[in-house]
Amino acid sequence: MISTAIRVARVGSAAELAAAALMMLGFPALMLAALVPSVPAFAAAAAVTYAADHYLHRKGSYLVNRLSKVRAGLSIRFLIRELLLILLLARLSLADNLIYYGAVACFIAFYGLQAPHGALVTLIRNRRRMPVATRNVDLKSRIRIPDAPPRFLLNRSAEKMLHLDLAAVAGILVAAEMESSVPGFIGIGVTLFLGCLYVLALMPYVRGGKIPPNAEKVLAAVDDWLRAYKPETVLYFSGSKDSAYQVNMWLETMEQLDSKPLVILRERVILANLAPTTVPVVCVPGGVHLMNMDLTTVRVALYAANVGKNIHLLRVPTMKHVFIGHGDSDKLASVNPFSKVYDEVWTAGRAGRDRYAIADVGVRDDDIVEVGRPQLAPIQGWQGVPEGRVPTVLYAPTWEGWDGNPGNTSLVLAGENIVKKLLKADPPVRVLYKPHPFTGTVSKEAGAAHQRITALVEKAAAERAADPRFTVDGAAQAQAKAELARIEARLAELSGTGSDRGDEAEATRDGVVDLKRHEEVARLRVEWNDAYWRSAGTFEHRVVTGAEPRLYDCFNVSDAMVSDISSVVSDFIASGKPYAVTDSAELGVEEFKRQNTAVRAATILSNSAAELGELLAAVREPAADPLAEDRKELKEYLLGPDEPTSIEQFNTAVADLALKAETRNLGQESRAAAAGTPGADELSDALSAQPPTTA
Repeated sequence: MISTAIRVARVGSAAELAAAALMMLGFPALMLAALVPSVPAFAAAAAVTYAADHYLHRKGSYLVNRLSKVRAGLSIRFLIRELLLILLLARLSLADNLIYYGAVACFIAFYGLQAPHGALVTLIRNRRRMPVATRNVDLKSRIRIPDAPPRFLLNRSAEKMLHLDLAAVAGILVAAEMESSVPGFIGIGVTLFLGCLYVLALMPYVRGGKIPPNAEKVLAAVDDWLRAYKPETVLYFSGSKDSAYQVNMWLETMEQLDSKPLVILRERVILANLAPTTVPVVCVPGGVHLMNMDLTTVRVALYAANVGKNIHLLRVPTMKHVFIGHGDSDKLASVNPFSKVYDEVWTAGRAGRDRYAIADVGVRDDDIVEVGRPQLAPIQGWQGVPEGRVPTVLYAPTWEGWDGNPGNTSLVLAGENIVKKLLKADPPVRVLYKPHPFTGTVSKEAGAAHQRITALVEKAAAERAADPRFTVDGAAQAQAKAELARIEARLAELSGTGSDRGDEAEATRDGVVDLKRHEEVARLRVEWNDAYWRSAGTFEHRVVTGAEPRLYDCFNVSDAMVSDISSVVSDFIASGKPYAVTDSAELGVEEFKRQNTAVRAATILSNSAAELGELLAAVREPAADPLAEDRKELKEYLLGPDEPTSIEQFNTAVADLALKAETRNLGQESRAAAAGTPGADELSDALSAQPPTTA
């Protein structure tokens, strides 16, 4: 029942739910205490509402954020509490007392301070918002960007300002109880003094040397850096916060390019969620600013998603444009008709080429290049289950999608059957359950199934821990846990906390990566992953959520996988391990294989999961695995050959396309020189000077 209430209220925990309930019940209690009247009861209810409100704001509760939509926002809640305090004084027959008039005057003056306070905070934030935010770009030597204001001044500023009324409220309540005005006026004085002090503390940051340079100077500095750096290959991305993983998956590949890389982002929220990288990153929210940037040295532009803002870079003729996508699967998104606007479309293997041919959406076969999947390099091959170790099966279902298609995910119809059969398998196996991070965001049924599966796995893990057949080396496990704690502490130290990162302007100024720190973090993450798996027995069932351990790390410790139609299946095929895919839409084995290339070497499961025995038999007896050769052939078909390596193929494709772009530009300049018309660079500059268009 509590979990249902948590889901309905959109809060993150039982503690948040309790705080929300206390806050909502506290205000009727305040009114009742004011009408009775009772000073102790009013003080107790006020304390509860203050504490609950503060806790929910500190947690960033969704519920608190939504209250403003029903005219119960932060300022209104504080105002109601203060009005009820005035009512309490009136009910105590203090309406003719000096403290009554002092309280009314205090709250009017206090709310009068809210306007300049809010205006100053907004002005500071707007003036410190950069037209272009960067990482790994040296702007510090080109323009002066002052330090950010102290974090305590701007972080949750409205809440802090409003809470300054606490001194006045407490003083007035004490005055009412003691029948003496002195404590009340002391509290009033403290509130008004602190409010004025807060406003005065903000004023220096809206003028003079505390303000970053204007947009024109910042953009000029960025162009100056671009001319010095001379980027050659750009990864361009636009999207929502939840899509940041689509650009993050390409960062390591960009770091390994033979040409000079640059990442261009269009949304600040993506920059805030970008994974650590050594590649220069430029976030340009404004389309006009982007089109006016000096990108004349760029010859290849890579696009990880099909979005409307791509047009702002696609319109530049001096570079070649390539769609690289953010996964490889048989979903319709992999053959989007929009892809024909690019000069080339790069796929992992032959399968991607064939998908476009079958879909017939206007992408020419000559424009498709097979480059492999550089991201799959960390995935290790399989040599069978080591003797004496319990086989590990990973269940990694995808999410429910937006369209309600029952074939999207196995969670709702088959998930519990799959997990129950795996948990009851004899000989036993270890189960790792790693759900998609979007699970339950659209479908309540999927969210409920996820909760039930999580409970099943956790219960089975507890039972196995008490089973004498499964023993663990306690000393080794304790050592691994201690090592894990040490690594996490060091990672936290290297990553810093939100309090020492400043604002966007300061992050842009100081955003050049420390290579030694970056390399140490990468090394520690490898060590963390090793310690994480050693900290538990090789037989222990686990629910794996969050960013760490990564999906590929789960691949490497697993001997088989059960999943749904998604890029997860295509990626897992790189390991060569047995896998199963659920036909949740009940198309039938032949039709399911016909529609989905990636399942041609898979064990196909019905919603009852009755076929799981075939998968487990292949894990236990690799020599008798009937699909082993099919998986090998399918791997090359989907992902390309092992040699040359994928990153070598990718670099070759970049170099070849850059040469095509350079040849095209030289041809344009030669024809322009002969005809006396503008050349390629001049044409690019002219196009960049035009306003954005959606045509």
